[in-house]
Amino acid sequence: MGFEKPLRELYLGEILSQTFNLYFSRFYLFYIPFLVVGFFTEALGKIVSQTFPMPATPDPTAPTDVLLSYLVSFFEFLVVTLLLVGLVSWIVDVIVGGMTVKVASDTLERRSIDLSEALNFTAGRLPSLLGAAIVTGILIVVGLILLVVPSIILAIMFSLIVPAIVIERVGALESLSRSRRLVGGRWLKTFGLLLLVYLIIFVAGLIFGAISSVFGDADWIVSNVLGSLVSPILPIAVTLYYYSMAARQQPPSPPLTPAPTPRATTEARPSPPEPFAEIHCIYCGAENRTDAVFCQSCGKKIVKS
Repeated sequence: MGFEKPLRELYLGEILSQTFNLYFSRFYLFYIPFLVVGFFTEALGKIVSQTFPMPATPDPTAPTDVLLSYLVSFFEFLVVTLLLVGLVSWIVDVIVGGMTVKVASDTLERRSIDLSEALNFTAGRLPSLLGAAIVTGILIVVGLILLVVPSIILAIMFSLIVPAIVIERVGALESLSRSRRLVGGRWLKTFGLLLLVYLIIFVAGLIFGAISSVFGDADWIVSNVLGSLVSPILPIAVTLYYYSMAARQQPPSPPLTPAPTPRATTEARPSPPEPFAEIHCIYCGAENRTDAVFCQSCGKKIVKS
């Protein structure tokens, strides 16, 4: 199936339909990176938990030095867990999300698709991706503290920063303003798209969680295999939405006006002389021109009545 980037603003139904068509047409290119990242983060979490186990909670009546020692150990556990698991997991999630946008963009732009090239490209844009994500996260948290509605507005406003960085190759701060301009005037539509996509992911997560729970100790394997199925949906949908909003802001192409048809130049032709009327001579009956004075046959003067 051939794909091309939208040349006009798409409806929500069109975006979702093209998202799934694009996903299924390049299924392994989108699915494999999320599957690998899922197993990597899960394995990293197990290694960290075994290497740095959570300290046992002491009895509340324990001596003060025991409680202080527990607090120090617990703080170290949190720092190590956040740095080795949380931070690393966040970075690889940003990379795989950027890779998905790159693969989707290359498909729509009809360029050659290579996962290794997409990984290298995304790694080169990683500082901008991380910087934009940090600024966006801080603004959303501040908005959440102030009021719930501003945080939702900020999440909608900056929903297109990853496509802006990957496709347009802009910097972190510029991607924020670019995303805001693209979403401008379509706040409700953007909210509706994100709500539908997150609802699909949430419902699928509930179903996959119920399925994986019956596998006992292997539930984390089944959970990663199934959970990775829905992970590419959001970055693919956001990529299509980016192209749709970019096409909306493109000035319409001027209509092609046909070249003026050259007028056929006709050469002026002399009009034939009008034939002279004739008059008959009353003497011999010969025909003469009306302007003749004498008959050309008998020579007598022509009498005109």
